[in-house]
Amino acid sequence: MPEHTPLASRRGLLFGAAAVSAGAFLTGCTSNESDDDKEAAADTRPAADDKPGKPVTIGYAGPLADHGWLNAINDQAKNRAGKYSDVTLEVTEGSNDTAQQIGQIETLINKKVDVLVVLPADGKALTQVGLKAMRAGIPVVNLDRVFNTPQAYRCWVGGDNYGMGLNAGHYIGEKLKGKADARVVELAGLDNLELTKQRTQGFDDALKNYPNIKKVARQAADFTVESGQAKMAQLLQAQSKFDALWNHDDDQGVGALRAIEQAGRDDFLMVGGAGALSAFQAIKQDNGVLKATVLYPPTMAASAIDLARALGQGKGIGGLAEYEIPASITLYSAVVDKDNVDQYMSTGFK
Repeated sequence: MPEHTPLASRRGLLFGAAAVSAGAFLTGCTSNESDDDKEAAADTRPAADDKPGKPVTIGYAGPLADHGWLNAINDQAKNRAGKYSDVTLEVTEGSNDTAQQIGQIETLINKKVDVLVVLPADGKALTQVGLKAMRAGIPVVNLDRVFNTPQAYRCWVGGDNYGMGLNAGHYIGEKLKGKADARVVELAGLDNLELTKQRTQGFDDALKNYPNIKKVARQAADFTVESGQAKMAQLLQAQSKFDALWNHDDDQGVGALRAIEQAGRDDFLMVGGAGALSAFQAIKQDNGVLKATVLYPPTMAASAIDLARALGQGKGIGGLAEYEIPASITLYSAVVDKDNVDQYMSTGFK
């Protein structure tokens, strides 16, 4: 899993980065530069902003929207591009077929777009077309599913699967730390995906901090409502008593909640994953087992458009001292519960 620097919010990516800005300010205060020197230096560093600049054509190759989160990814990219008068977005038809997506990206390369944003159906399988774009002088923003080599992209931006599990585990751990012999269960995603293994590893590592808690069962589903319902029903039948459930994905969580309701169970707390609107609404109502969800923000696609625009205009990120955008950015997996759900409600996906 690549090392990345977490940044907590989409706005912080390009226009805020308050903590970094504060650090840069403090450094400046202790230097020997005059105020005039510092002002001049600041003026020479190009930073992305909302003001119209050089026109940029961005080619976007996203996924087939067969899942709520993936549909949100495409919507975020399109909506973000629409906010910029200097951005033209060339969108391919979403595909989960690697050969088809490669062909779509090659078409964008032949059109000589200024920058490419790619969420590959399979990072390994699409690495060569990423390399082809980079060799053609087209910077690639690799979104979420990472290519096999950093040579295939200029910047990677995506979520933190290990961090999802880690933060879910710490949230549950803190809720149960006063309970002796606490028992937790896990409803994972597709076990053949590396991201599922990372989410489980983060969760297990977090639970090591709470010796009173034992994970007593784990069931893998496949990110659909139907599988969530079926696998959750199996967990409930096998485990007559437990204190908390971590479900990797809010889409399959819809099915899991159906199974929980059908079983008449309300004796545990549930933490979801990703950030679906339905999960936010249930958390806000606070009349069921779902008490929190850990974000895997689809806003990363909007951030990818911001980054692509900055690349096309030869600009850096506001709030950072560097002239260039970073090579990689990992978004933070915030925990959303009833205390902060209103803040995130507008980002929930259907």
